[in-house]
Amino acid sequence: MRHFPVFVDLRGRRIVVSGAGDIAVAKLRLLLRTEAGISVFGTDPDPAVLGWAARGLIAFEARPIHAGDAEGAVLLYGANGDAAEDARAATIGRAAGALVNIVDDLEGSAFITPAIVDRDPVTVAIGTEGAAPVLARKIKAEIEALLPAALGRLARVGQGFRARLEALDGKARRLFWTRFYFEDGPRAIADGEAAA
Repeated sequence: MRHFPVFVDLRGRRIVVSGAGDIAVAKLRLLLRTEAGISVFGTDPDPAVLGWAARGLIAFEARPIHAGDAEGAVLLYGANGDAAEDARAATIGRAAGALVNIVDDLEGSAFITPAIVDRDPVTVAIGTEGAAPVLARKIKAEIEALLPAALGRLARVGQGFRARLEALDGKARRLFWTRFYFEDGPRAIADGEAAA
């Protein structure tokens, strides 16, 4: 295994994206699901980038990334679609101590972004180390079909009363969670809001 799967806590952290065109938009759609502050630098912005900036969802500067722009960032994406500009952005990111990903450049990247099934807070990541992206998309589609859309809601409900169950011994707690996640909880959500 070359790439070790890790979930990075992005709450209150900063992500920088170099590039504002369609390649950046594809990455930003995913990054906007996080709790990170997102800064985007690039020329000739896609209308989606301008829309997100207008709504305050990202900070956007209509210029190439400069030295110092990645200070405090935990991740930097090179998403310009231009090898020289992405390499320049990667150098800026590395100098600032950020982990760097250059879109579609496995060798130039310190990390890769997997295919993701999002049932927040339940997240499934699928990676093929760049060997088979089509296979990753197929696996993602199969897992999305397998996991109900309400799974995240069920997990959030369970999280809400988790501390109250600490008094139970291990066996009783496991039995409760098994019934909650596989019987009572799904049934309550299926029956509607009042039952849940």
